[in-house]
Amino acid sequence: MLTDIEIAQAANMLPIQDVAAGLSIDAEDLEFYGKYKAKLPLSLCEKYKDRANGKLILVTAINPTPAGEGKTTVTVGLGEAMQKIGKNAIIALREPSMGPVFGVKGGAAGGGYAQVVPMEDINLHFTGDMHALTAANNLLCAVLDNHMQQGNALSIDPRRILFKRCLDMNDRALRNVVVGLGGKVNGVPREDGFMITVASEVMAILCLASDLEDLKKRLGDILVAYTYDGKPVFARDLDCVGAMTALLKDAIKPNLVQTLENTPALMHGGPFANIAHGCNSVTATKLGLKLADYCITEAGFGADLGAEKFLDIKCRFAGLKPSCIVLVATIRALKYNGGVPKAELGQENVEALKKGIINLQTHIENMQKYGVPAVVAINRFGTDTDAEIAVIEEFCKNMGVEVSLTEVFAKGGEGGRDLAEKVCKTIEEKPSNYRPLYDTDLSIPEKLETIAKEIYRADGVTFTAAAKKSLAEIEALGKDKLPVCVAKTQYSLSDNPALLGKPEGFTLTVRDVRLSAGAGFVVALTGDIMTMPGLPKVPAASKIDVDADGNISGLF
Repeated sequence: MLTDIEIAQAANMLPIQDVAAGLSIDAEDLEFYGKYKAKLPLSLCEKYKDRANGKLILVTAINPTPAGEGKTTVTVGLGEAMQKIGKNAIIALREPSMGPVFGVKGGAAGGGYAQVVPMEDINLHFTGDMHALTAANNLLCAVLDNHMQQGNALSIDPRRILFKRCLDMNDRALRNVVVGLGGKVNGVPREDGFMITVASEVMAILCLASDLEDLKKRLGDILVAYTYDGKPVFARDLDCVGAMTALLKDAIKPNLVQTLENTPALMHGGPFANIAHGCNSVTATKLGLKLADYCITEAGFGADLGAEKFLDIKCRFAGLKPSCIVLVATIRALKYNGGVPKAELGQENVEALKKGIINLQTHIENMQKYGVPAVVAINRFGTDTDAEIAVIEEFCKNMGVEVSLTEVFAKGGEGGRDLAEKVCKTIEEKPSNYRPLYDTDLSIPEKLETIAKEIYRADGVTFTAAAKKSLAEIEALGKDKLPVCVAKTQYSLSDNPALLGKPEGFTLTVRDVRLSAGAGFVVALTGDIMTMPGLPKVPAASKIDVDADGNISGLF
């Protein structure tokens, strides 16, 4: 059996200008990054503004488990399958972070015969967007520390600096550090820390900005610190926003690549969904809607995280109206939710499946609260039995949703024909009446209470003393009418990763609340969620190698 990278390396890729030509994009409009990658200028958004929008399809999933769900694989396969049934489709994905690539989760280019290529490039440096974001973020940090070193005219309190440095790598040793050591010439000593680049506010801003001017304004609105007398200090006060924007002038442009079957794919931005808003850029999604009849995008982790943020933050800001939601699950993962150990998931267990299917049921019900019709995609494994499949089909029939057994990992687009047809049928027969879950005029506690009760199914929300203090500061700044982005474990509907299925009788604990004024939302930190992940005992990096000819191996 071939590995993902072996399949990708054997792909028959088209020159990227040929992929672009299929979208009616002239080669003159491409900014080439080699033969198979290109950036699309923002001027295309203006050029195609009068084109009718295509249909927007969101792919999300149940809560992730060690059994795997294959959400990105299904997203890519659905795009390929749309092409198989004669539909004009494009996919819009996030860019991978190198943290998971070298850690435990893996990349974000799909798998098997449903991948985006060139896979090695995409999972590593790609077009340099992550590096540009890291540099822009850390420029602000450097300027801030230099400001204090050079006299501190703004009277910034070094104990109340909110903005952290970042790095696109899992490195737990950098979560909490002390900078400015080594004497007066080396700066003002203070506590600092790093977060992973994909969790930074700069990443969120890039993904929500509409153009360079909007990007610059949002960067200026970043709340950096407070002064000794409690006044806020924003990035614009440090006179480096223009330089930050200059570092991001190319990163804001969407990247065009292709699938193994040459379906066009836009990959742009990559915020994590457990600690950020989990969606690719507004620019790429909006452009995709102008370039094809169907734009298939993905939101990270389970529907309680990525999809909720897509629907309550991204769609609200961008004026997007999804036509259909695809919920990905596997029979193996549902049995895991029913209490089956990972080592026994290959064995038939109908009773565990019936018990664990409540996780899928909850996500379906949650998505229906947004007024968008859903289709269930079961990412099929060879160990799935007829009896187990029958349970899934009967369950979905009773819930009034279409279900499709997909085999895109093994068969590419051909394995997703049924899913593509059912998605198109659902869009035609069940008009979407999308609406956000809550009104932003509610208080922050009221918005969190709504998400916790309606999506997580919690009994309520409690706030620590630190969170209450932060809430008061945000309210004093008049920023309490923004949407809420919850940082929460992806493994459970609750804030406890050990609680599977549909947890009941729990209260969501918010330990801190942070303002991302530039991004335009408030972040609520729950549980033990970290903004800088660590590496596992045996990181994926230990299996990756490159030969004398530059051929990479071990990358999945």
